Amino acid sequence: MIMPLGSSIIAILLIWRYRTISLYDTRYYYEVGIGNASRTFWFTTPPEVGLDVPYTFGLIGDLGQTFDSNATLTHYEMNPIEGKTVLFMGDISYADTYPDNDNTRWDSWGRFAERSTAYQPWIWTTGNHEIDFAPKLGETEPFKPYTHRYQVPFEASESTSPFWYSIKRASAYIIVLSSYSAYGKYTPQYEWLEKELRKVDRTETPWLIIMIHSPLYNSYMYHYMEGEPMRVLFEPWFVKFKVDVVFSGHVHAYERSERISNIGYSIVNGDCSPVKDESAPVYVTIGDGGNLEGLAFNMTEPQPMYSAFREASYGHAIFDIKNRTHAYHSWHRNQDGYAVTADSVLFYNRYWYHHEQRLHASS
Repeated sequence: MIMPLGSSIIAILLIWRYRTISLYDTRYYYEVGIGNASRTFWFTTPPEVGLDVPYTFGLIGDLGQTFDSNATLTHYEMNPIEGKTVLFMGDISYADTYPDNDNTRWDSWGRFAERSTAYQPWIWTTGNHEIDFAPKLGETEPFKPYTHRYQVPFEASESTSPFWYSIKRASAYIIVLSSYSAYGKYTPQYEWLEKELRKVDRTETPWLIIMIHSPLYNSYMYHYMEGEPMRVLFEPWFVKFKVDVVFSGHVHAYERSERISNIGYSIVNGDCSPVKDESAPVYVTIGDGGNLEGLAFNMTEPQPMYSAFREASYGHAIFDIKNRTHAYHSWHRNQDGYAVTADSVLFYNRYWYHHEQRLHASS
């Protein structure tokens, strides 16, 4: 379970730390507080990991704690396609945007989101607003408020840091990366990812998902090309290992790419344009949770060929895995009805797509 370390969540963390829960897909109730101050919550354990296990993820990023944040969380909760786990793309409370990096905003955010986090897991990615580096206030430890409140099982995936780790969930293998930790060659994050991608067994967990805060492909003017150094370094691996989708936040809008790659460049050929690539992931930016900084309306024009859909509206998304071969992705705007879809696409799993192509070619 990956949940905020608030008073209503400590019980779950303790249960999982001591490994007393062993049943899959089972509802557990827990009580927090004593006497008249006690409250009862519940959560459901995930299903057993397996090849064709269906599972539904909610996708939220850059949420904050505003009127629009509340609308986003409400729309997610009321979506008829019920998410079972939230993949969160970073930038949680925006406490660092308030005077003196007001840490009480971390706690108010925890109370705001408790209506979801107390009942289902949220898998966290760190954003730039989690860094909270404030030397003028005597705070010189990056990510300190975040790491003291949000614990993740990084050691289980042999990571040396809570900022990059992996989790198996149903038929998905989820790899979380950090835009704001060193990731160049020879760094711990680089070496961990190189080993981690080789460990993924697509006959057990066919869906390979990457989470990272800063988008690697972004056609908005905001944060334009900030993810380029990481793209240059990691994109060849994403193509080689047939990653299905890369989810990001950071840009306060929504965008979905085609399946493209830009890995053919060398200093000699100068070939630096993205091309369609059936082995490449789809890149989805979902940084439209509702934060106080507003939406990113300014886009590069004309719309690049790699950008399939983009719009600056608040909302959330759903990634609904059906089986080993297919998943349904949908984006839902706050201004629409709960069941309305503003963008959608049916995913064909990259590993099994190529596997079946080979079978057809040999028959």
